[in-house]
Amino acid sequence: MKAAVVYWSGTGNTAAMAELVLEGMQSAGAQADLIECGSVTDLSPYDAIAFGCPAMGSEQLEDSEFEPMFDSVKKTLSGKRIALFGSYGWGDGEWMRNWEDDCRACGIKLACESILVNGAPEGAEAEACKELGKALV
Repeated sequence: MKAAVVYWSGTGNTAAMAELVLEGMQSAGAQADLIECGSVTDLSPYDAIAFGCPAMGSEQLEDSEFEPMFDSVKKTLSGKRIALFGSYGWGDGEWMRNWEDDCRACGIKLACESILVNGAPEGAEAEACKELGKALV
């Protein structure tokens, strides 16, 4: 299976999550790539994609790079295995619920439960990121 982790990170917390998700994918035998959202050109070769973005502003996706990229590819994701993850420092996860709703409205069926981490992923949260990668592939 060919898989990708596509992410945006401002403080490094979501980048750390992305590395852990990638590790989980690779440990499950997938050929997996780590892609910063600004480098996305074509996701068609991938069977499974984990998207990561932290909560920004008033609990929303990062709107200058990540959200435009995701909006440009989301109509092409139907039939692929998709998972979402991200970090936050405040709020209750509204940005993730809204993102999941947006995916469902576009016909994207999420392959597993989304992972939210308050701050940097450590301990059980780090393991959950790896498990997301394994579950996706």
